[in-house]
Amino acid sequence: MSKSAERTKIITEAVSILGLTFVLKDILPPLYRAPQGGSITIAGTVPLLWFSLRRGVKWGIFAGFVYGLVHMALGGYVIDPIQAALDYPLAFAALGLAGGFKKFHLAGVAAGVFGRFVFHFIAGVWFFGRGGIEFGIFDPVLWSVIYNGTYLLPEFLISALIIDILVKRKLLEIYM
Repeated sequence: MSKSAERTKIITEAVSILGLTFVLKDILPPLYRAPQGGSITIAGTVPLLWFSLRRGVKWGIFAGFVYGLVHMALGGYVIDPIQAALDYPLAFAALGLAGGFKKFHLAGVAAGVFGRFVFHFIAGVWFFGRGGIEFGIFDPVLWSVIYNGTYLLPEFLISALIIDILVKRKLLEIYM
């Protein structure tokens, strides 16, 4: 297959993955929705993680970045440009880090979700530290860890379980 045809195939696959991610994360009702954004979904980020493991870091970051922009445009919780960039395109692009761990898929899922956590954490410190919400005794750093951890830890567990099933069924290599 020519380089151009391979690139077209990957971009077409990315568009399909973005559509599936949108359905799982934004159309289907979440299991839990946090008050200032973030949710526990039924495998909402699995398509992006799967694509990253399948196509590598570069393509995974690309797909996550595009999804983050779409997700933000279609109803994101935006306070200011810094928080918007951190919570949407950069956080979801970080899921592409999974692509660096194809042979160790669970480590890849952990790397991707942890990367996403880091961006949400920084955005949370920025938001809560600027008085986005008055929490009295809560430190913005501690609050950001707790807030983001409440939905990202279950998201990680759900994603890791489903990715593990997909890998055991050899679906990362399908139609390569």
